[in-house]
Amino acid sequence: MMRIKKAIFLSFLFSTTALYIEAQQLPEYRLNEGTRQVHLDFHTTEKLEDVGKNWNKKEWQQQLKDGHVNAINIFAKGHHGWTYYDTKVGKRHPNLDFDLFGAQLEACHEIGVRAQAYVTIGWNVLDAKENPDWVSTGKDGINKFAEMEAKAKKDAHFPWGWPTLSPEGPYLEHLLKHTEEIAKNYDLDGFWFDIVPVGSINYNTWSKKDMEANGVDWKNEKEAWLHHCKKMHTFFTKMNAIVKKHRPHASIYYNWTTPMNNSKVLKEAYHQYNTKQDLEDLPTTWAGYDVFPVRAKYYANTGKPIVAMSGKFHSAWGEFGGFKHKDAIWYEAANMLSFGAMANFGDQLHPTGKLEKATYDNIGHAYSYIEKIEDYSINAKHLAKTAVWLNFSGSDNDVTRMLLEHQVNFVVANNLKDWTPLEVLILHSRVVLNKEETKKIQQFVDGGGKLFILGNSAFENGIAKFDIGAKYLGEANYRNDYTYVTDIMTTDLVQSPFLNRTPAIRVQPEADTEILAQIYEPYFDRTVEHWTSHDNVPYQTEPATHPALIKKGNIIWAAHPLEKIYAKEGSRVHRQLFYNALSQLLKAPIVEVNMPSSGRMNLLHQPENNRYVVHLTYGTPHKRGRAQVIEDLIPLQNTIVKVRLPEKVRKVYLIPSKEVLPIKSNGDVISVEIEKFRCHTAVVFEY
Repeated sequence: MMRIKKAIFLSFLFSTTALYIEAQQLPEYRLNEGTRQVHLDFHTTEKLEDVGKNWNKKEWQQQLKDGHVNAINIFAKGHHGWTYYDTKVGKRHPNLDFDLFGAQLEACHEIGVRAQAYVTIGWNVLDAKENPDWVSTGKDGINKFAEMEAKAKKDAHFPWGWPTLSPEGPYLEHLLKHTEEIAKNYDLDGFWFDIVPVGSINYNTWSKKDMEANGVDWKNEKEAWLHHCKKMHTFFTKMNAIVKKHRPHASIYYNWTTPMNNSKVLKEAYHQYNTKQDLEDLPTTWAGYDVFPVRAKYYANTGKPIVAMSGKFHSAWGEFGGFKHKDAIWYEAANMLSFGAMANFGDQLHPTGKLEKATYDNIGHAYSYIEKIEDYSINAKHLAKTAVWLNFSGSDNDVTRMLLEHQVNFVVANNLKDWTPLEVLILHSRVVLNKEETKKIQQFVDGGGKLFILGNSAFENGIAKFDIGAKYLGEANYRNDYTYVTDIMTTDLVQSPFLNRTPAIRVQPEADTEILAQIYEPYFDRTVEHWTSHDNVPYQTEPATHPALIKKGNIIWAAHPLEKIYAKEGSRVHRQLFYNALSQLLKAPIVEVNMPSSGRMNLLHQPENNRYVVHLTYGTPHKRGRAQVIEDLIPLQNTIVKVRLPEKVRKVYLIPSKEVLPIKSNGDVISVEIEKFRCHTAVVFEY
């Protein structure tokens, strides 16, 4: 009987995602979420006195006006567990003598600024201390927060961290009461729920008993994960129901539901419960400036507004006294809008409740510009002939960085509903496809689509997934090798063997397969017995029988993981080889520009306004200590933009200047020239 019960339960769990997606589809939001936002951290311990003592409504309002801010996330409850409003469910901060949250909300609404309530979920000190049985644990059942506290008492310099609580059982009921209290008592514009632990299983005593009661073997990680996912869906469903009951027009966002590096979490599609998709990032010290574009393109496919989140901080989120230069904020904000996202910059409120003038002067420098261009970015569609298939690993950013540096406009294929505009699909070397995905891509090729595949993603157990025109032979014979390109591949490339520190897969090409590049192998691997010169062994004088780059029909296959080599070595020859191969497939892109590699381009379509908008940004991040810094915004001159559009273009102009540009036509290509721009501009093609 128990086995039957478990089988039924597991069957239900496997179908959980589909059921929740069907039941929880929210309407496609196109409301004004606030195009110029601030996320105002306020995690304030009880050890700080006089909390909120310098709060002043007029000063608060003036800073937001100076910053050109039209939306802000303000704190109802932070990581220390205290609330900043009058509560009967929790406890107001002991050193706060008035309803600060309510006062901020009222002040915002008086000047037309949207205000969303921040509520912590996963990190919560007060509730963890008062209810230690709520704290999440590993399989060993150890309360890591209590363990940290014990160690900290012995060593004042012990590295500190937050306690994690999972929204289930009694803690979930507590959160629901808090949320309902806020929603009922305050006329707020939205909720911003932070630190939702979607990616980690809770094994505390309550959770183990819950799993056992539902026939789940908590020692079996697969069963425990499925049950965890079911509880997460329950949490989102109940929270949304409460918010919608009291504030039907409020926006909702759950942080950690929009990752790009966790395929297990993405599979659950928790982002369906958001009314918008906020993409938290700090490019200076996190993953750099080229992570955001691909995230924006992926989550834009969900049909909901995108909010790009960075910070005014230099190096760490919630950093007191950390400042980016105002031009860096300008560049980031312009880049956010270029990829169709609303802008949000994080700040941290001083415990006394006073906003810093310097911060809002810097943000205002950027937002005064954004205010002029936002209508040409928001509620727009990404459009391209090139698409990338993601596997949600670092290689996604490696391949998209090569596209960005060559200003190749692209979209993300995985969750793209309409593949009709696509001409070329790129599979990087770490892509692993299931049967359904392979079938979908094969249908794309059968319908005339083109495929560019790198390295191992073409094979499964030595068998080609697509007809690349070659038979798998095995891994490389040597630790590195060399590539020699044919005459049609020489654009900006030396026609001499160039080094690959990651060697190629060996294949035997068919007789009718076109060889685009050959491989030269070294004389031997460099070992104690065999070595020569300072570094690598030179190449043999005759090419190997296995090629580096081949083409059959509409498919090009590269034997090397070009994106991995470029990410590791930074050698332009590999990026150029990638681009030259792509150019053999992508003959007539929608848009082309002649920008340097640090330039970024993106095409947005606003059919309701009868216009296409080509956004251009230029800023070069420099390594300064441990941070990437945007420091010198050098003007670009004589930038040429070419487009191939299906509609008849009647007018072309720049934003924000509204300068009309003369059009040159050559067949189906029209081109314009931008005499000069600094940081950002956009070309509008009205039809």
